Amino acid sequence: MKEIQVVAFTLGSQEYGVDILDVQEIIKVLTITRVPRAGRFIEGVINLRGNVIPVFNLHKRFGVPPVEDKGEARIIVFQFEDTRAGIIVDGVSEVIRISVDDIEDAGKVYQNLDADFIQGVGKVKGRLLLLLNVKKLLGLET
Repeated sequence: MKEIQVVAFTLGSQEYGVDILDVQEIIKVLTITRVPRAGRFIEGVINLRGNVIPVFNLHKRFGVPPVEDKGEARIIVFQFEDTRAGIIVDGVSEVIRISVDDIEDAGKVYQNLDADFIQGVGKVKGRLLLLLNVKKLLGLET
């Protein structure tokens, strides 16, 4: 049985997942420097051990209102070849193994514009996780 491991996180009241192989690290939210004329979904940049990394705001991207309590907020940092980027999430809960048989194709479930970023819906112990295609989300893949 083929499985994938995903990092589960929350954004508003919804749970999402990203492939653990794409995740470089998960950090507490650092000081974010705003960048003039950056894209609408880019919150700014952070300095992570001497590397400047753009940080995307998924609340704005998906139209999800931000949570009041930011204590559990994290930045998930991704690395794809030479490109590093982060996304702000409300909280990271766990690493979950999902059988590929328990993943529904996004096209069957999701019929709006943001479905491009959702590669599937994982069913885990009565929970549903929207599995994101991070490369598309960050504009690294069309």
